[in-house]
Amino acid sequence: MKKNSVRWAGVCILALAMAVALWPYFARAAQPDLGLSTLGSETLRARVTGIVEEGEIDLGGRMQHYQVAQVELLEGEYPGLEMQIDYGKRQVRADDYRLRPGDLVIVSVSRTPENVLNAYFVDFVRAGPLLLLTAIFAGSILLISRWKGLRSLLSLAFSLFVIIAYIIPHILAGEDPVAVSLMGSIVLLGVTLYLTYGWTLKTHAAVISMAMVLLLTGLLAALFVTITRLNGTGDENVMFLMQELQTPINLRGLLLGGMIIGALGVLDDLVMTQASAVLELRAANRDLGFRGLFQAAMRIGQDHVSATVNTLVLAYAGASLPLFLMFSLARGDYTYLVNFSFIAEEIVRTLVGSVGLVAAVPLSTAVSAALVLRDDRAALRAG
Repeated sequence: MKKNSVRWAGVCILALAMAVALWPYFARAAQPDLGLSTLGSETLRARVTGIVEEGEIDLGGRMQHYQVAQVELLEGEYPGLEMQIDYGKRQVRADDYRLRPGDLVIVSVSRTPENVLNAYFVDFVRAGPLLLLTAIFAGSILLISRWKGLRSLLSLAFSLFVIIAYIIPHILAGEDPVAVSLMGSIVLLGVTLYLTYGWTLKTHAAVISMAMVLLLTGLLAALFVTITRLNGTGDENVMFLMQELQTPINLRGLLLGGMIIGALGVLDDLVMTQASAVLELRAANRDLGFRGLFQAAMRIGQDHVSATVNTLVLAYAGASLPLFLMFSLARGDYTYLVNFSFIAEEIVRTLVGSVGLVAAVPLSTAVSAALVLRDDRAALRAG
């Protein structure tokens, strides 16, 4: 027990030391000014203090409920200032939510050339419910997994730290997105897996396997992005970045970097499961050699990868469901649809990730079996 405590303390100190050592490099790229805010306008939090007017209005042949609300600004240059906003009077809404006194909302405040302030409804403040959901998520992880759950939450926090503090600023600074994503993935592999699972044979096998699969996935993604002539402009958010960002970004590299990071998240579960399966099979039957271990673990991996690939495809299909509905209404030909870049990008992303998952099973199984047998032989020689 004491030995394990010392080991975990060493892993945590190592992770902290790596974070401190890498911080200057992480912070080196200053995030550029995107120029997204219009001159004389800002987005602020406000509290609804009352409803001034409400009723029904005809917007393009559709009757819609609208409200005019009195709000109090909570921040910015004019805290405490009361203004009026309209909700649903000018824009078609797809929901039936109503403003109520006490609601927290986000408003856009702008100043006219005549020095008159205007406020417009932007959205609801959702930070409170989201924090509650996050607390429920963290509590459930801790309840089920206890200390290992705490380590996984620390790993999650570190992953977000790497993405926000390193990957995003360096890409915005104009660095190669593929190199940045690979560097970020290596840091994630080197810290999060060891922080979660410890300095064990299982973790070593998982890290080696994931590095190999990520290399294969990156090469496959680069090949098919080139063959299909994708340029990374299929996402409307990318087009928005092109218009607003002063620093040029390699959009094809951004697409490849996104595929690499996405594959890393999916592979984590599969590779670690295969490594665990190999170690448990070896512990249950010490007579199993490499071939026996490989075949037994592969039977487990086949079921796992089948379910995971199906989950991956359904997740992408679910995210694109409104697009499919719109295309069906237009009686479009699906064989024609796949030629558009925003669809082709998702297809390449899904299939490349799926191929990576398929390759991860034999690779991680072989690496884990080789390492566990090598460790057993080393233990026998030492004994």
